[in-house]
Amino acid sequence: MTEKRIAAKRNWRRTIAVAALALASASALAAGLQAQKQRTRAKAFDIVITGGHIYDGTGSPWYSGDIGIRNGRIAAIGNLRGAPRRQTLDARGLAVAPGFIDMLDQSGRSILHDPRLPSKIYQGITTVVTGEGESVAPRRPGASGHGAAGPGWTTFADYFARLQRQGIGVNFASYVGAATVRELVLGDGDVQPTPRQLKQMEALVRQAMQDGAVGLSTALQYPPAPFAKTGELIALARVASVYGGIYATHLRSEGDREPQAVAEAIRIGRTAHIPVEIFHIKEAGHANWGKMPQLIAQIDAARATGVDIFASTYAYTAWSNGLSSFIPPWAHIGGEAALVKNLRNPATRARIRADLLNPNSWGNNDWQEIPGPEAVEIVGTHNPALRRFEGKRLTDVAAAWHEDPMDALFDFLIKDGGRTSVAVFGMSEPDVKLALRQPWVSICTDATGTSPSPTAHPHPRAYGTFPHILRKYVRQEHLLTLADAIRKMTALPAAQMRFTDRGVIKRGMWADLVIFNPASIRDRATYKHPQHFSQGMAWVLVNGVPVIRAGKMTGALPGKVLHGPGYHEGNSSGEGAR
Repeated sequence: MTEKRIAAKRNWRRTIAVAALALASASALAAGLQAQKQRTRAKAFDIVITGGHIYDGTGSPWYSGDIGIRNGRIAAIGNLRGAPRRQTLDARGLAVAPGFIDMLDQSGRSILHDPRLPSKIYQGITTVVTGEGESVAPRRPGASGHGAAGPGWTTFADYFARLQRQGIGVNFASYVGAATVRELVLGDGDVQPTPRQLKQMEALVRQAMQDGAVGLSTALQYPPAPFAKTGELIALARVASVYGGIYATHLRSEGDREPQAVAEAIRIGRTAHIPVEIFHIKEAGHANWGKMPQLIAQIDAARATGVDIFASTYAYTAWSNGLSSFIPPWAHIGGEAALVKNLRNPATRARIRADLLNPNSWGNNDWQEIPGPEAVEIVGTHNPALRRFEGKRLTDVAAAWHEDPMDALFDFLIKDGGRTSVAVFGMSEPDVKLALRQPWVSICTDATGTSPSPTAHPHPRAYGTFPHILRKYVRQEHLLTLADAIRKMTALPAAQMRFTDRGVIKRGMWADLVIFNPASIRDRATYKHPQHFSQGMAWVLVNGVPVIRAGKMTGALPGKVLHGPGYHEGNSSGEGAR
C-alpha cells in the first residue's frame, strides 16, 4: 500500500472517529437538555401568586411578594418573576392571607351530605373544628347512619377514614364530646357515675384521643351535660391532657352565674393541666350587659397565673340554639319525646312555668336573662305547618295564637317535637366589641356548613361571620386593623389548636390561602334572609388546591382530617395535622 493510500485511510478513520464523537456529544447534550427540562419541570411551581399584599397571619403589616406553591405547600416567598409555573394567580391590589380557621363548627354530619361546605368556603374558611359537647363519635355498635349518609360508624377512626375516602372540601378536626361519652355509659338521666363507670368514660375519651380527636369538649347548658359534676369533667380532661388535647367548653352559665362557670373552667384547666377554650364568649341577658370587663379581668387573672385559657366569638348580638333550651334540665330527661310529654301534662307544665319565673330555679334560666319574649326569633322548624313563623318573634307567635308568650313557647315546642331553633337577641354591642378586641379571642361561626335550602333558616353567622367582622369591625368601624383581624382568624387559632403547619404564610406550611379585596369583602346574610353566600373571596386554596376560583366554587375536595397530637398511626387513615 502506498504512503498516499495509507494516509487517506488514516484520515478516513479519523473522520469517522470525530463524527462518532460529535454524535455522542450531541446525544449527551440532548440527554442533558432533556434531563434539565425534567428537572425544570420538577422544580416548577404548581401555582405562583403574584403581586399581592401578603398578610402573613402574625399581625405584622403586609408586605409585597410572590408565593410559590408546590405539592400542596408553600415552597417559596419572594420575587418569583422568572420562575417556571403551571398557573399564575394575579393578586395585584388584593390581600393574600392564610386560610381562616373556624374554632367552633357544627358540620360533623352535614359534611357527609355536602362535603364542599359552601357556606364556609365563601367566607374564606379552610379549616373547621367541630364537636361542641356532643360529637359524631364514639357511638354504639350498630348505630345507624344519618339519612343519606348511609351505614354508621362507631369510632373516630372509622369516621375520619370515611371522610378521607369520600373527600372533603376543607380541613376538618373534632373534639370528643363529654356528653356523648356520658350518654354511652350513663344514659341521659340525672345520675352520677360509679368509679367503674367513670373508668369506662375515661377509656372512651382515651380511644377518641388516640383516634385523632383534638381534645374534650362540653356544652354544660344542654341536658344531659348539666348533670355532670366538676370532678367528672376533671377526670375526663386529665385523659385528654395526657394526649396533648384541649378542654373546650360552652360554659355552664353565660349569664347571671357566669363568674362561677368561668371559675369552674379555670379549675378544670389548672387541675387537669390542660389548655381551656371558652366557646363563643358572651355576657348573656339584659341584667348582665356591661359586665364584659369583669369577665375579661377574671380570664386575664387566670392567664397571669399560668392557666392557658382563651376564647372565641362570632361577634353578633344574637346567639342561636334550641327553643327547648328555655326549659329546665329535669324536663329533658328521656329526650325530646319526654320533653313534649312534660309540656302536655298540666302538672309538669305548671312546674316548668314556675321554674321559668323563678330566677334561682336553675343555673342557666334563659327566660330570666332575655330582655323579653320579643328578643326570641324563630329561625328553624321541623314541622312544615310551622314554617310560616320562621323569621318571626315569639311575641308574633303569641299574638297569632292568642296566648301569653310563655304558653306560646310551650305549645310551639309541642307542635315541633321539641326541635325548634331560635336566635336570641340577648347581648349588647359594647360587650361584643370588647370581647372581640381581646388578644386571646379568635373567631368561630358556631354553625353548620351547608348549601342554601328552602327548608332552612339559620342564624346569619352560618354564612357571614368572617366577612361580617372584616366589613363591620375592620373596614367600617376600625375596631381592629386588618392585620389583627386576620391574626384572629389564622395564626392565633392555629397556635391555640396546635396546628403547627397551618395559619401562617411561611415556607413549608400547607398552602391554605385566601385572596380577597379588603375594600369590598362583605357578608350578605341577614336575620331575615340568612342564606346568602358572602362576597369578595377571589380565590380560596385548601392544601394548594382552589376551592374558590375567580369567585366561583370549583367543587374540589382537597381537605384533610387534622388529627390531634395523641393520634396513633395505626388507628385511622389520612394525614395528621402535625
